[in-house]
Amino acid sequence: MKLLVIGEARDGELRNVTFEAVAAAKKIDSDAEIVGVLCGSDDLNESGQEVIYHGADRVVTVTHDNLESYTSEGYSQAVMAVIEDESPDGIVMGHTAIGKDLTPKLAAKLGTGLISDATDIENDGDKAVFTRPIYSGKAFEKKVMTSGLTFATIRPNNIPALERDASRSGDVTSKEVDVKDINTVIKDVIRKASEGVDLSEANVIVAGGRGVKSAEGFEPLYELADILGGAVGASRGACDAEYCDYSLQIGQTGKVVTPDLYIAVGISGAIQHLAGMSNSKVIVAINKDPEANIFNVADYGIVGDIFEVIPKLTEELKQTV
Repeated sequence: MKLLVIGEARDGELRNVTFEAVAAAKKIDSDAEIVGVLCGSDDLNESGQEVIYHGADRVVTVTHDNLESYTSEGYSQAVMAVIEDESPDGIVMGHTAIGKDLTPKLAAKLGTGLISDATDIENDGDKAVFTRPIYSGKAFEKKVMTSGLTFATIRPNNIPALERDASRSGDVTSKEVDVKDINTVIKDVIRKASEGVDLSEANVIVAGGRGVKSAEGFEPLYELADILGGAVGASRGACDAEYCDYSLQIGQTGKVVTPDLYIAVGISGAIQHLAGMSNSKVIVAINKDPEANIFNVADYGIVGDIFEVIPKLTEELKQTV
């Protein structure tokens, strides 16, 4: 069996979801040949070797000036060329903004189905069984590909990446693809996302809601997140109130996250917000309202004034972390 893993890079660095996709491919078939695919405009040999260190057997790179920034037209041409060469039995990619845009286009071209947003993979005989959330995370369904390619996207931070092994070796080969007829031209990329840990891949998230009361109220959250090596997120209410940028929004209309630790600060727990974070492994809620809905999904709850609790928690962590 041969499985293709479509990797992603941001600002020249591989995203961790690439390595998680390799691990997902191994869960589909531990004996499969795992072939990584990387696209870009610069030399990708070093990145390709990293994918091999994380479990791939070999990597195919496609470089072209039209692949400097992501476009569905450019990347679909590049990846389809590799698919036609490799004739894989399955394809895996992260369920990211790029993955959600690119994979349906590829599935349509290939005339195959697509299982999106998988959070776990099990084996039932020779079939891979994918678990994915439905109804805003209130239920889960299991799916199996009955014919054609096994094609799936995996939710970031759900399937752990394999441990990096620098002793692994494999070929990193370059494929020439004439990427042309691009109707979309990227003039500039402006990122408003916070610096540091990427929100969708963070293991720890400190999220603020309307209870934070102001943009200044988010500053202690950034300090706490920095101590924990995490990222800062927000509810839609906080974004609507202009306490922070919409790039931090978590929820049904924002990012869906599954960190190891989610600290909800001043968040009431609207169903739309819960849809984006309720699958976090450990949830800590801090709110002055003991009846707040967020406590219904929290593993640990602190009823109190966030402007008193957060500074004390931060000071305590400074002594121990």
